[in-house]
Amino acid sequence: MKYSEYKEHLRKIADLETAIAVLHWDKEVNLPIHGAGPRSQQIATLSGMAHEMGTSEKFGQQLQALSEDQSLSKEEQKNVALTLKDYTRKKKLDLEFVLAMSKATSAAYHSWRKAREENNFDPFQEPLAGLIELKKQETDKLGYEEHPYDALMEYFEPGARVADIDILFKDVKSQLTLLAAKIREKSNIDNEFLYQKYPYQKQWDFGLELLKNMGYDFDRGRQDVSPHPFTISFSPMDVRVTTHVDENNLSSMAWSCIHEGGHALYEQGLNIENFGLPLGQATSLGIHESQSRLWENNVGRSRFYWSAHYSSLQKIFPDQLSSINLDQFYQGINKIEPSLIRIESDELHYHLHILIRYELEKALIEGNLKVSELREAWNAKYKEYLDVEVPDDNHGVIQDIHWAHGSIGYFPTYSLGSFYAAQFFEKAKSDIPGLENQIAQGDNKALLDWLRKNIHQHGRMYTANELCEKVCGEPLSLKYFMDYAEQKFGEIYHL
Repeated sequence: MKYSEYKEHLRKIADLETAIAVLHWDKEVNLPIHGAGPRSQQIATLSGMAHEMGTSEKFGQQLQALSEDQSLSKEEQKNVALTLKDYTRKKKLDLEFVLAMSKATSAAYHSWRKAREENNFDPFQEPLAGLIELKKQETDKLGYEEHPYDALMEYFEPGARVADIDILFKDVKSQLTLLAAKIREKSNIDNEFLYQKYPYQKQWDFGLELLKNMGYDFDRGRQDVSPHPFTISFSPMDVRVTTHVDENNLSSMAWSCIHEGGHALYEQGLNIENFGLPLGQATSLGIHESQSRLWENNVGRSRFYWSAHYSSLQKIFPDQLSSINLDQFYQGINKIEPSLIRIESDELHYHLHILIRYELEKALIEGNLKVSELREAWNAKYKEYLDVEVPDDNHGVIQDIHWAHGSIGYFPTYSLGSFYAAQFFEKAKSDIPGLENQIAQGDNKALLDWLRKNIHQHGRMYTANELCEKVCGEPLSLKYFMDYAEQKFGEIYHL
């Protein structure tokens, strides 16, 4: 097999996976309710075809032979090595299982939508239980050395292990809980101005301007509305985002746009010449999340960022914001207070939301928690970790879409992303003199160029840990996030 034939084969698989992605995008944006059943079958059919192409015995033999070809360049060798690794992993899952998983996730998604409409976990419970059983089977098929959850995290954060994540979250819990407790001793900040009536269309138009200012290329993407904001890429030439608009909560739309915009910039920054190949894919979801959290929090919740945008926001919403100055706005959008909804949480308590999901997922996969017990366990942990009472299921166990997608093992990447983001942004400030002043003038080009050069262009050339060491000269360290949080919130709350 020549390298050119290898590329052609992978791109045919990518074409199928892109078609599946288009169907998923349409499912969450446009699909009429009665289209759910046929759509599930369509996705399952294409998933089976892609799996067969990617796991055929002939392709495996060709990959093995190609991996021994010393005439290939360093990048070509890396592509082949990563593809062989992916092939070996996929080969462990038979076609029957892949089709069963595809149908189960489609059924779970539509049941989740129904549960959300009814504000009731019950319609989602049985499909989720079936999905969890399949996930347990998947861990056995894939294999693992220490913990079954490791096998599922490998999809999203290659190399991540429960043993290491447990230690990280232990530090997160102790250090963030202490900082949050200090803040709660202070008089709290008023952010009621965020919860007035903000007309839909004006919010939507402002969100588009925020995306454009970040550098999101609308000639290679678009924004739509979905129940849960997401980013999806069909190629670097077509990367789409969705947002959620709540007319009574300005935060919901604005930071969803910025967050998803960060994901989209990463996808638009991948090398189109490597489309369909490993080096045309993101390093890991932790690194992916670092891009969204960097833009959302390190930039998008900073005073210097809103120095460039707040006057425009005031002009759009004069009745709501004319009496609120920039300092009040900055403090308001950074209010620290336990909450029920993960995507609306502040930067500190957010990681307790993630910890709760991580612990519940582990228990489900271990078999120490039944899906029928999930609502009760969720509510108990929110009381224990955040001291809040969960009033209903939409504010509780069915608020996230991830389990409906079968994305078990995904949640830890959110916290990893925040920690990578703090470390990367500190390095960017060191490399770009006056970066914060540039952003305060509405100029994000230098930051985006830095991210393109140091993060986006590499694809999967490096693991997350290798990339962090290459960019920052050291491994991931919680220290950078804690330094950032203590300085920022220390100033806001006069600690």
